This record gives sequence, C-alpha cells and structure tokens, in this order.
Amino acid sequence: MSFKCGIVGLPNVGKSTLFNALTNSSKAQAANFPFCTIDPNIGVVPVPDERLNNLANISKSKKIINTTISFVDIAGLVKGASKGEGLGNKFLSHIREVDAIIHMIRCFDSDDIQSVNQTVDPIRDLEIIETEMMLADLESIQKRLEKSNKKNIDEEQLKILQIALDCINKDRDLSILKDQFDKKLLNQSGLLSIKPKIFVCNVDEKSVQNGNKYTKNFINKYKEENTLIVSADIENQINELESEEKKNYMEMIGSKETGLNMLIQKGYKILELETYFTSGPEETRAWTIEKNCTAPKAAGEIHSDFEKGFIRAETISYDDFITNKGWVNSKTNGKMRLEGKDYIVKDGDVLNFRFNT
Repeated sequence: MSFKCGIVGLPNVGKSTLFNALTNSSKAQAANFPFCTIDPNIGVVPVPDERLNNLANISKSKKIINTTISFVDIAGLVKGASKGEGLGNKFLSHIREVDAIIHMIRCFDSDDIQSVNQTVDPIRDLEIIETEMMLADLESIQKRLEKSNKKNIDEEQLKILQIALDCINKDRDLSILKDQFDKKLLNQSGLLSIKPKIFVCNVDEKSVQNGNKYTKNFINKYKEENTLIVSADIENQINELESEEKKNYMEMIGSKETGLNMLIQKGYKILELETYFTSGPEETRAWTIEKNCTAPKAAGEIHSDFEKGFIRAETISYDDFITNKGWVNSKTNGKMRLEGKDYIVKDGDVLNFRFNT
C-alpha cells in the first residue's frame, strides 16, 4: 500500500530543503527565489522500524525490506493560486493526488532568504494556503453541482458535496464530514480541505529544542497534536553525517529523533496506518495496512491471489515471536494462532498466509 504526503507552503519557506533532507537526495532544487520547483518531486522513503532487524536476526533472513512512504515536494502556493496566481491550479491538482498534507511553515527570521510577505507570521501563512485550497474546493463543488454534471454523481457523493458547499458558505469547518461519511467515500470526493494535515514549523538551529515566539503562537492556535518543530537545514546536515557522527551531533543539539522519524510517526497516526510483518529465511519484510484491516485484505497487500484464495493466517504477535525465538518455538509453546477471514490484523503481527490459487 503506497501512501503519499505532499509538502505544501508559500514560496521559500523551506519545502525543498525539507524534501531533500527527508529523501536524502538533491532531487529538489533548493534555490533562493520563488517557484524554483515547478514539477512535483517525489521521493520514496523507507520507513525506519527497529523491529525488522530483530525479526531478521531470529529468522536468519537473507534480506530485510522496509515498507515505504512517499513525499511529494509541491511548488509554493501564493495568495490567488485558486484563480491561477503564481503557478496556480497546476499545484492545486498535485495536492489532490496525495493522502496527507504537510504544511511547511516559516518560523525563522532571515535577511538572506526572500519571502513573499514582508513579515514572518506562520498563522497568516497557513491561513493563506488553507483559504486557497478551500476556494479551489468551492470552484470544484460548484462545477460538479451544475445541472449538466449533477446526474453523473452518485447519491452519497452528492450529499458530501452539498454539505461541503454549505460549510464553506457558512465558514464552518469541513472536518464535520469525517463524522458522517466513510473515509473511502471522502477520499473519492477529491476535496483538498478535508485531507489529513501535519504542520511543520521550520525553525533555525537555536530554536530546535524549545521553539521560539513564532512556534509558541502557532501551537497556541493549532495545538501540539499534529505540529512538529523541525529545522530543515539541520536535517540536511544530519543526513550528510555517518551514523556515529550523526548520533553525536543529535545529542549535541538535543534532538532525540530525526525529522524524518517524527514525520513518519505523525503521518502513520493521522492516516491511521499500522504495520505487520512476514519473516523467514529468505526475507523479513514490513507491510503497511490501514487500521482495522482484515486478514484477507492484509494478505492482498502481498498479492491479490493471496486475498482471493485466503484460507487462514498463521499469526504470532511480535513480542511472542521475539520471546520464543521464531516460528517453531512459538508454535510449540502455543503462541501461534490460526486466524480466519474476520480477524483484524494488529500492529506488529507476524503473519504467514495459507491460500488456494
């Protein structure tokens, strides 16, 4: 299952720098002028998970394969983007293709880096981006609700669009849709304003540990739950270091985790994702699934034939697998279960699927 997080924000807030740090690459041209990114850069990043190594050691696996998450560096939006300002609707269409939005917000002072605004104000900057996405939604909804297009929309989607239009017209939060409709239906609506969001406050080195006046004001309004304080420049520096140097440098600046790890954790949380494992002599591998995923659907992540011909799932919890040192002892000690089609896979389950082809 492939998930994409799109990095959005005003020009020159550090999106491409963060993307380069996250993907440990130079795919994105980080330059000190607006619109240096025109086509979206996409980086596929392995999801760090220390459980993989532990499982592989026990299974004596030849290979370890991480699950992945994709980051998309989307060019800077400006006020009026929904009407074609800047590079406008082209970028709004790129946002439609991602599963979650990472709002990159400038929270640092600098005379060297140009800004589209004269002052640093993360709350204002976020409101500009959110307004442009809402206006783009409004235009999209109005077009789809025109008589000539309305007949092509099914009843559930029609309800979603009508409620969304009412919310926008009354300046109400579109998140109420999440209480009324299934996530899959909402995803099909293509609305930008209801996509899960992570707020990344980009700060200078001295503000990484405790933030600054900009991050404090922002968190007071938007809360800590989905907000991260990161220095894109420092993340880039960390990526250039060898493992021991990296560890020492992070200790020196007081960082316990990299921005990548923190972003992935937040991403998994807001997208409601979990991980299960397969482990044997050939390979130990992590697989991404949505929460409350049934065993056949989890099997389908490996191959559609596994889902179609699903019979049973041999299941061991991660802790039991480690404690009993693998499949054989887990089975001998009664820690392996045979689960059927209704079984809800849990995070960390080690699975082996029985199926008919």
